[in-house]
Amino acid sequence: MDVDRKSFLQLLGGAVLGTGLPLSAHFGEKLPIGSGLKLGLASYTLRKFTLDQVIDLCNKLGISDLALKSMHMPLDSTEKDIQSAATKVRNAGINLYGAGVVYMKTSQEVENAFAYAQKAGMKVIIGVPNHELLPLVEQKVKATDIKLAIHNHGPGDALYRTPDVAYEMVKDMDPRMGLCIDIGHVVRVNEDPIEDIRKFSDRLFDLHLKDVNKAEADGHSVEIGRGIIDIPAVLKALKKVKYTGIMGLEYEKDGDDPIAGLAESIGYVRGLMHIM
Repeated sequence: MDVDRKSFLQLLGGAVLGTGLPLSAHFGEKLPIGSGLKLGLASYTLRKFTLDQVIDLCNKLGISDLALKSMHMPLDSTEKDIQSAATKVRNAGINLYGAGVVYMKTSQEVENAFAYAQKAGMKVIIGVPNHELLPLVEQKVKATDIKLAIHNHGPGDALYRTPDVAYEMVKDMDPRMGLCIDIGHVVRVNEDPIEDIRKFSDRLFDLHLKDVNKAEADGHSVEIGRGIIDIPAVLKALKKVKYTGIMGLEYEKDGDDPIAGLAESIGYVRGLMHIM
């Protein structure tokens, strides 16, 4: 079903108002989605908020899957503090599936990253390891059964400017060495995230879902559906390749006050998922 943003929001708004329930009631429900895709959150979105606030907002917005950035659970935390934070998230009914983005510039940082993820019971590290450290990362992946999803950062990224750079480096390594495709950064280098999803689906373990205002290096985050990325086509591509990972929504705009834009973005994506 093809639908532009204006028509879709009218359709969604009519459906919500027709129930007589407040919009917040719909956001808070964790409903089955027709597409089979799973919408989660990259906690960098809420980088100015505490972990308790992140948990509360996830529950209010109906988000069941979370990847934590280090400001919400510091990488140098004690084992007790890591396990306490992870337990708090899971006791709130949220799947703490991953960490990231985690930079690994030394062997010790690789060791620390995997120990951190193990203590927290995470399944995926969304990471940026230096190229020369990939053999060590592969050893840790084999030893822990924790996947590595290399994150592309677009213009100015000397390591993994695009997903194909990462793919070429890991395609012959352990099959748990893969990618986190950030579709916003893909578009900022004027490439096609839909094509990347198709080409690299066998190594696609995570995805940062966002929208940007233009396909240029200085493009910036906007509410999903207000930018230039064809979000319905992205979801269709994920569905077509039978993507089983999480779509980690990352809303980078309005760091001090992101809730309205985040809620709008979640509502737009969730509505598309229901009609796919």
